[in-house]
Amino acid sequence: MTQRVDLATVMDRLAIDEVVSGYAVAVDDGDWEGYRALFAPAGRADYSSAGGMEGPAGEVADWLAETMKLFPVRQHLIVNRLIRLEDAGGSPGDSAEVCADFLNPMRLAGQDDAGTAATVTTPNFVAAGRYTFVLARTRDGWRLTRVTVHEKWRHISA
Repeated sequence: MTQRVDLATVMDRLAIDEVVSGYAVAVDDGDWEGYRALFAPAGRADYSSAGGMEGPAGEVADWLAETMKLFPVRQHLIVNRLIRLEDAGGSPGDSAEVCADFLNPMRLAGQDDAGTAATVTTPNFVAAGRYTFVLARTRDGWRLTRVTVHEKWRHISA
């Protein structure tokens, strides 16, 4: 590889990593417009392994907006990111796949003894597994074409 190809590959990896981090931040912050913006127009998401829905990213964003009201405190930790860039004859291509483990502690919505919203933020619901992110290079940069959640375990405590 030439230095130019090496630099392009590094820049692609950084841009792809930013999309994956942006995904976690959008879900955790409830930024559903930001979530939608991470996807290509025909992008899809599949949360069926975690008991959720599969469908177009816009519809999934609407579903998440309602579902995540159950978890007012949430924090995705997406780690062990393995980025595989398409090889276009020795240069980076226009598609990529990222496999990454996740740990997602959340706090279920609840009430305290006085009947008001609870202010405790200790997680009482934790899910973990692996994401598969499929991305395409677009005119607007790297965008998600598919996100698949592969939930491996969950823990619920009182």
